[in-house]
Amino acid sequence: MKEGQKLWTRNELILTINLYYKLPFGRLHRLNPEVIHLANLIGRTPDAVAYKLVNFASLDPSLKERGIKGASNTSKLDVEIWNEFFNNLNILAFESETLLSNFENTPIEQLNHIPEFELLKEGKTREQLIKARVNQSFFRSSILASYNNTCCITGIQQPELLIASHIKPWSVDKKNRLNPQNGLAINALHDKAFENGLLTITTEFKIKISPTLFKQKKSQSVDDYFLKLENQNIILPSRFLPDPEFLKYHNETRFKH
Repeated sequence: MKEGQKLWTRNELILTINLYYKLPFGRLHRLNPEVIHLANLIGRTPDAVAYKLVNFASLDPSLKERGIKGASNTSKLDVEIWNEFFNNLNILAFESETLLSNFENTPIEQLNHIPEFELLKEGKTREQLIKARVNQSFFRSSILASYNNTCCITGIQQPELLIASHIKPWSVDKKNRLNPQNGLAINALHDKAFENGLLTITTEFKIKISPTLFKQKKSQSVDDYFLKLENQNIILPSRFLPDPEFLKYHNETRFKH
């Protein structure tokens, strides 16, 4: 460590890896306003934060599989934080958002744009609802970042029209609820079709349309929006490729053959 430099703390690294999950791979640089904001928040330079983001990229197995390398001199604590976060997303995603809320001096529900009316539903405590909404928000951010705000089916790049869709449903696999490899960025129409088994994605990342739609009476809209997609490749994310085991599950248990 150079003279005058201070060691990174666990909290600073947790906030940085939180940001790593939310940023598209091509935006891990010092000029990004979100990088600058975090740097100001933790008393670091944008260069320092950007460098740590690239350090985390070097530890990301989804990037390693594609032959992409980040910085080569990660610290022991970098590795520890990466492994802890990566393997315990269900816990640490919310903890990192809570930490960010404290640093921002802003209520966590406000930070995650959760409307107050959503927290007044019966059956669950306010704390449970906040945690669920925050986790859902984190998952959405990580999925849209991975897919560069692009629908993997159509290429639409309008975030308001995109859903962070679970391959294995939220209710079925609690362990992988926040796993970005259990997610797809899909427009609302095709997300509904995916959810109802009218569309699936094979382990080769190709679109498969249910015979149910092929058997329908000829419809131009069904042909345009679904049948023409048969066997086309999806647009792959820049990181966190869909896990083939999750896709296999959807193919075998959700898809209407």
